[in-house]
This record gives sequence, structure tokens and C-alpha cells, in this order.
Amino acid sequence: MAVTINCDMGESYGLYRMGDDAGMMPLIDIANVACGFHASDFNHMRATVRLAKAHGVKVGAHPSLPDLQGFGRREMKMGREEMANCLIYQIGALCGFLRAEGMELNHIKPHGSLYGMAARQEDIAHAVCDAADIYNVPLLGMTGTLHETIYPARGHGFIAEFYGDLEYRPDGSLIVTREHDAKDPDLMAARVVRAINEGAGTAIDGSDIPLRCDTVCIHSDTPNALDIARAVRAALS
Repeated sequence: MAVTINCDMGESYGLYRMGDDAGMMPLIDIANVACGFHASDFNHMRATVRLAKAHGVKVGAHPSLPDLQGFGRREMKMGREEMANCLIYQIGALCGFLRAEGMELNHIKPHGSLYGMAARQEDIAHAVCDAADIYNVPLLGMTGTLHETIYPARGHGFIAEFYGDLEYRPDGSLIVTREHDAKDPDLMAARVVRAINEGAGTAIDGSDIPLRCDTVCIHSDTPNALDIARAVRAALS
């Protein structure tokens, strides 16, 4: 399978604008569209689906914790059933807009702190799978975490993700910040190539971490996201 570029997007809300979705869309293969709980709204969800369709980009759901003020980057305590219902609700909303545009749901990727919780907490990872059971699509996640063990064990396709604009800790966990900083595009592209060719990444202390890369994520709210995406696209091609 060719390595794809994915992007967390569709995160504008009302009059507030987050990221350059129009600029990013031609540079990516799959879009993770916000479903309204950490960002986006019904108008921006449909607009993002239409934009993806125009560029031949596949669309997946990017559901979150119900944390609009914190952009889904604050952890919350929720039980397995409540979490699953929270996800089913959000994914279903996006599926309505996909159906309206004659498109199919391609995948599911939890957002922000929910993504990290599912990587460490079995009940949350199972809640993600409970929601995925309804929609029967693959899940994006990180190697070396519960994503890689529980998702496939529950019968779901697992797409290993490498972050092209974030840093990793020495234990292989992702450093998720409330706001993303600009990154050196050439350095990020080089890290992507290394992840693909060597199955290794570089932690913040310079040590190597094992990983796998089926798809590269670039966040639309990273300040120089377009430059990073162009550099990564050029490196992949």
C-alpha cells in the first residue's frame, strides 16, 4: 500500500477560521473531518466534504471528546458506553453529509486527547471499536499502543500513522500540545522518509523509536502546514 498523507481539517466554526483547507486539500489523500464536538459545525462539515469530493480526497470521521472550548485537547472521564455513544453520534452526523454528496465514509480517526486516551486505556480503545462496529471502516492509530493491539483484535483494519508535524517522547508516545508550532518542512520530510524506509523515528532527546508508517498526518492548524505538506508530498513522490 502506498503511503498516504492525511490531514485533520474542517475545523472552522461559525465565523472563526482554522487552517487553510482549500490550500491543503490538493496536497493530501485522505481528510479527517471534524464532527462538531471539538471544532466545526454543520455548514463547515458539508463544505469540507464538498471540497474533498472536488479534489478526489477520501473522507474519514475525526470525532472528539465534547470539548469545544479546549479544542478536544483536554482529557475527560467518560465510561465505555457513554464514549461509544458520543462517537456514534458524531460519526453519524458526518455520514449524513457524505451521503448527501454521494460519498462513503473511508475511516475513523479519534481526535486529540481522545486519540491518546485510546492509546493507553483499554475501555476507551474498546469504545472506539464499539463505534467502529457500526460503520465498518478502518481505524487510524499509532504503532506500539493499544491502537495496534485492540483495533485488529476487534476485527478492524488498522492504518499506522506517523505525525509529520509533531514531536515524540522517548517512549514513543506523541506530544500533543494545545497549539501547534511551525516546523522545518525539510526536517519533517526527512523524518517521514526515515519512518517509511527504516521504521524508526526520532524522539525529542535524539533517541530512536520504532514505528510504522502507512499514512502521514499533517494538521491543518500547524502554522506552516502547507509548506510541510508540499515538502512531504515531494519526498513521497
